[in-house]
Amino acid sequence: MQGLELSRQYFETYGAPMLRERFPAWADRLAVGLVGSGSECFGFDDAVSQDHDFEPGFCIFLPEEDELDRKTAFQMERAYAALPREFLGFSRPKLSPAGGARRGVIRLGDFLEARTGSRDGKLSLEQWLRLEEQYLAEIVNGALFWTGDGVFAAIRAQLSRQPADVRKKKLAGHLLLMAQAGQYNYPRCLAHGEPAAAQLAVGEFVRHAIAVIFLLNERYLPYYKWQFRALRALPLLGSEAETLELLLTTDNGKTMAQAKQDLIENLSSAVITALQNQSLTVALCGDLEKNAYSVNDRIENAALRNAHILAAV
Repeated sequence: MQGLELSRQYFETYGAPMLRERFPAWADRLAVGLVGSGSECFGFDDAVSQDHDFEPGFCIFLPEEDELDRKTAFQMERAYAALPREFLGFSRPKLSPAGGARRGVIRLGDFLEARTGSRDGKLSLEQWLRLEEQYLAEIVNGALFWTGDGVFAAIRAQLSRQPADVRKKKLAGHLLLMAQAGQYNYPRCLAHGEPAAAQLAVGEFVRHAIAVIFLLNERYLPYYKWQFRALRALPLLGSEAETLELLLTTDNGKTMAQAKQDLIENLSSAVITALQNQSLTVALCGDLEKNAYSVNDRIENAALRNAHILAAV
């Protein structure tokens, strides 16, 4: 059983009755679900994932203290801690995982602030540009089993897509770095007789290509160890995961070098076609760098458009 379903069943069996019986005045004001850090929140967990931080638990997201007092919050923490520790063959750990508690009673403002710097989810343009997408992914992942007053559900919906100009600025930067690493530096490193440097260039090309594909799908890039897992499920260019994996896991000898250059060019062409299909570029060529500047030119906010092309990456 995956963690998200385990969490849902545990909540329905023990959590929901506890909230209705002991906190009836607040039950409809709270959001409850499994959201945040951990592979189970993304649905990426498997048998290996169960060796740590895997439990039948859930998150209760509280409003700010001026709405729900500390005494009630403390009582709710005690009630959560008293729930059965064993469920369907899984145990709740006695100690919190490294980095703090991922389940239990959590102030919504604390949860949001830790990931965005904002307690209400309202972000400035600068915050959108600087935030690592993995933290936004941790806000909109998983599921809410109980939406309560709808505040957290509305914030999740609000943060599920970044502003169009921010997306374009990020695309422009990652496209430029794709071009430099794959279309320019990879063959030059090979010409210099530096296969290790060439593989570093491949790594940079792959890293920025993955970022571009997520942006084209309007999805947030998760933590690096889950990027390929998430990439394979994307509807647009997700099938290129196999190409990117091949680029990373093969050598740069004479037999493979030309094949890898061809793969880089083919993927670059596929990305440019996707950009054209979304009306993000007017550059009609196979040069990723020219397309990067074309995307940047289509940013509506003048200050953001005129900022350095790498300002968002």
